Amino acid sequence: MVEHIVLFKWKEGTPASAIDGVMTALRALQKDIEGIVSLSAGKDFSGRGQGYTHCLHVQFESRAALDAYGPHPSHQTVVQNLINPIRDAVLAFDYEI
Repeated sequence: MVEHIVLFKWKEGTPASAIDGVMTALRALQKDIEGIVSLSAGKDFSGRGQGYTHCLHVQFESRAALDAYGPHPSHQTVVQNLINPIRDAVLAFDYEI
């Protein structure tokens, strides 16, 4: 099993509706991409994120599934059309359990 965690920091002035659209689109990826065991995405409520306000957490059945996820057309559509235009920084972390 592989855990994939991505933290997002958005450009200043990004409307909440654009961020909500990203979160909704990310959550929808689970039904489109094979190899995802579970997927969640949400907003930090602790205030300890050092500017990173949203997170994506995906559990994949294998490293091969994670490797297939990156270039998958559904994922790339979200990244290119929704995330990249409003992101300031992204921090990703992957580990195997």
